Amino acid sequence: MTHKVGYVTCFVLLVLALAVPMPAQEARWDDLNAQVEQLYQQGKYAEAIPLAQESVHVAEATFGLEHPNVALSLNNLAELYRKQGRYVEAEPLFKRSLAIREKALGLDHPAVAESLNSLAELYRKQGRYAEAEPLYKRALAILEKTIGPVATSLNNRSAPLPPPPPPLRKTRRRSAQR
Repeated sequence: MTHKVGYVTCFVLLVLALAVPMPAQEARWDDLNAQVEQLYQQGKYAEAIPLAQESVHVAEATFGLEHPNVALSLNNLAELYRKQGRYVEAEPLFKRSLAIREKALGLDHPAVAESLNSLAELYRKQGRYAEAEPLYKRALAILEKTIGPVATSLNNRSAPLPPPPPPLRKTRRRSAQR
């Protein structure tokens, strides 16, 4: 009987060890995102893409497929594709990032607004205005609900609603992972 308890204990410890991200894996993910952000800021999108792809894989392996950090990595990769005009490749990544954030963080979270805005900006760049507009409006509504009035000019029709997304970010949300 003691061998059976020992095996069960070992199994439980193994599962727990695999479920908790390893500091080295988290550090690798952080490092990849820092490199991607630096290359993005330098306009070296083609050089950043392989690192952003690796960031997605590391995030999936470290945090799980439905974690907000995966959504962040997907969003960063999609933004690089968008900057290169690779819209067909960017769209499913933006959509997956949005779906993960909605599920993990809730429908009214500011990160969801960021994903909505990113997808809307992709559609706007393609001239898909009818698809972009409701996404911009939903993003604006989320931001107004969560952070208060957003400074946009509804009278200036040349300005998108809300302002364009910030450059790539490496901030992660640990609270949703546990």
